[in-house]
Amino acid sequence: MKKTQRVTKIMEELDKMYPDAGCSLNYENPLQLLIATQLAAQCTDKRVNIVTEELFKKYKTAEDFANADQKTLEQEIHSTGFYRNKARNIILCCKKIVAEYNSQVPDSMEELLTLPGVGRKTANVVLGDAFNIPGIVVDTHAKRLSNRLGLTKEQDPTKIEFDLMKIIPKKSWSKFSHQLVHHGRALCSARKPGCEQCSIKPYCVFDKKDIE
Repeated sequence: MKKTQRVTKIMEELDKMYPDAGCSLNYENPLQLLIATQLAAQCTDKRVNIVTEELFKKYKTAEDFANADQKTLEQEIHSTGFYRNKARNIILCCKKIVAEYNSQVPDSMEELLTLPGVGRKTANVVLGDAFNIPGIVVDTHAKRLSNRLGLTKEQDPTKIEFDLMKIIPKKSWSKFSHQLVHHGRALCSARKPGCEQCSIKPYCVFDKKDIE
């Protein structure tokens, strides 16, 4: 079976299993999603949601975060890990948003990447979920699954992103990313993938040599 055929089948199966797959971070606007995504680095979305429930009551605007006391913010986000770097980047990021973007989160990859602490993964989350601009998010689940499924041979997240962009229809980029995350959490785990229960198995190259 050709890769293009496999991709179509994989997408069909993911649509059946996770028709409503979306971002599991809680947010009400682009700024909240940007902050939550930065906090989610090396942390679970569940933990981030617990932290942001109180955080977003105190800090409501980019100005609020820009003017935050770093030590206080560190304490408030401590449980997400790497709290010093995260607090510093959030404050610097919001200072730049206030100074250069009229206090509004920018809606282009190029502009988002100029913000401290924002890489392509965070930018694609914000673009896809806050602005409905398609983007492929490559986290640990997407990296693992895209390799197991034979959609890429790369290990670098940016190279994986561009490989997937070539074979996944643009309109499906964001949803496909979320579906990979959901499937990685539900079945295709790092240590023990549930291959026998997986409906994608016929189109997966994991432990197979005869599929293109």
